[in-house]
Amino acid sequence: MIRTLAAMTLVIASSPQAQAAEPPPRFADGFGLTVTSQPRWVDDTHRTFVFSVSTNEVPTPTLLEGQEPGRHAIVVTLPETYDDTSRHPVQYYLHGHPDRPDAVWNQRVVERATAGTDLITVQPNGSGRGWYSNWVNPGSAGPQNWETFHLDQVIPFVDANLRTKATRADRAIVGHSMGGFGALHYAEHRPDLFGHVGSFSGGLDLRNSEVRAAVTTTLVNPASGTPTVNADAVFGSPFWPFDGVWNAQSPAHNVERLRGMGIALYTGNGGDLTVNPIQAVLENRARETALVTAANLKINNIGFHFSDYGDGSGWAPGCTGKHAEEACVQADMNHFVGLLTRHA
Repeated sequence: MIRTLAAMTLVIASSPQAQAAEPPPRFADGFGLTVTSQPRWVDDTHRTFVFSVSTNEVPTPTLLEGQEPGRHAIVVTLPETYDDTSRHPVQYYLHGHPDRPDAVWNQRVVERATAGTDLITVQPNGSGRGWYSNWVNPGSAGPQNWETFHLDQVIPFVDANLRTKATRADRAIVGHSMGGFGALHYAEHRPDLFGHVGSFSGGLDLRNSEVRAAVTTTLVNPASGTPTVNADAVFGSPFWPFDGVWNAQSPAHNVERLRGMGIALYTGNGGDLTVNPIQAVLENRARETALVTAANLKINNIGFHFSDYGDGSGWAPGCTGKHAEEACVQADMNHFVGLLTRHA
């Protein structure tokens, strides 16, 4: 009996479930980034890890509750097949406002959508109000060069530290809300980096007065991060004739630069505007910017996919077509990942 128990103990101890979990990859400093905390798994599934870096491009980001001064969290979700024998395509997922890459709901959306694929997903910090841009008037906030941080530092840093397929064809960028703006903005500025781009309910038309009001509100609202900044910090004055940067940086009006990419737009219409009216109106207005973007893509004879899913009833269970609704964003991400994997 003792020998039998000992044998059973040996079998259990040597089983895969009983083995110590493999640690996540370690990262080395480089490309202007200093690793301030090494990767750690966020849970027992051992697919997603978080680490942090510092950068002189954004040394003092405004902070949401729980964020640390000068440290940028970056979240990475690996495929189940990640090992030292293969390389993988990468998608960069840009969070919205006021959100953060290490929010649990972002992890859920990414892990569900990428399960069973060979896709690496990287979620960099964009601050509560970074707007994925190099700010023109940061003032006392100090340098806020988010675009340089992400495109010139994070991307080569990830390629150097993970087993990625570091080619344009195997690199995608997508985002939600503020991140949807950022995804098209980045892809238009650096079409050499991305073969695929997607926007989930992004505010894509900076020439739209409602979008300008929404952006400037995020800059002066303490709920978007502390300290607050001036309303002209990111794109300068939003008022004519001093609004040249807003006009020039509008993703809806620079679509020619996306030619040759796989492009996908997703939006609801807010559904019943009397239910959760703030999120309903935000989505309804974001849809208007998607329609402008789609019209400009058509005028330029650029192919794209457009999921204009209205009140969400035919898009996904639990989706009612409102802004930042997890069921809607999940369905958006599922579809976008499907486009990527079919391309591969």
